[in-house]
Amino acid sequence: MDTEPTGRQGTNAGTAGVIARPPLLFLGALLLGFVSDHLLPLPFPVSRMGSIHWISAIISACLIAMGVVLTAAGIRNFSEAGTPVPTNEPTRALVTTGVHSRTRNPIYLGFFLVYVGIGIVVRSPWILIFTLPLAAAIRYGVVAREEAYLEARFGDAYQDYKVRVRRWL
Repeated sequence: MDTEPTGRQGTNAGTAGVIARPPLLFLGALLLGFVSDHLLPLPFPVSRMGSIHWISAIISACLIAMGVVLTAAGIRNFSEAGTPVPTNEPTRALVTTGVHSRTRNPIYLGFFLVYVGIGIVVRSPWILIFTLPLAAAIRYGVVAREEAYLEARFGDAYQDYKVRVRRWL
């Protein structure tokens, strides 16, 4: 057993039991979007020419860059706290500092920014359409299960954190 930041004794046993590893969900939605674009192409509302094209390219580059930075910051916070990032391993510490003091899910938020940025840069309506079902899968199949797990694991410390910090933004 080890002592957790809350002062409670823990065994490092158990996981959140998410429906699938989040990177695989994002990758699966991305691949499904590419396949759908090939099998059932839809028009993309932004032309490949002109200033609108360049504006969309700049927006997508900014989304991807912000997503990478946010994801890296979230992973760094976990590493510094000595807790694993993969959802199939037990959480060892409740991380509430750094980027986690602004959003409870910076890694997933970063993944979404990268995902949407890719959808815009490759001009894929299907990737953008699949953002909604992907968001539902992440929210209910991953985040809800992680929140229940963290609440059971860290009790009042996690409840206080939930009150102080928003789930997304």
